[in-house]
Amino acid sequence: MQMSDYLNIIEKYKDLPGGIIEAYHALQREYNYIPEDAIDQAAKVFGVSKAKAFGVATFYSYFKVGKRGRYVIRICESAPCHVAGAAEVVNALEQQLGIKMGETTADGKFTLEFAECVGQCQATPVITINSKPYVDVSPEKLTGILSECQ
Repeated sequence: MQMSDYLNIIEKYKDLPGGIIEAYHALQREYNYIPEDAIDQAAKVFGVSKAKAFGVATFYSYFKVGKRGRYVIRICESAPCHVAGAAEVVNALEQQLGIKMGETTADGKFTLEFAECVGQCQATPVITINSKPYVDVSPEKLTGILSECQ
């Protein structure tokens, strides 16, 4: 990745209201995270300090600054999911992938993150993989779910 790649993406949004947020969405769609160098570029394009550009990138829980796996697995940590057994799902994910929440596998394939409610409370616990929801998840179902990630 080169700075010019970031700049090409960012400049498409420079004249839009809230353009920095839209640029961050576009960067995340392209790279699955927001590269730190891209934040410096965004600060220049939008005429804000690096601190403000970084603040926007880190304020929204959807955005992730720094490398992430190709598949971002987020588990809902709301009360309904917790009561339904989310902790057991977290333990199973950590064991199967060999990482802890907030980490990425060495091969760069998977990242584990917590999420707030994802709006699927009728079928808890819930995980999302790159924003696709999986409901009624149990430790026993994880092997099948993870096998979809090729």
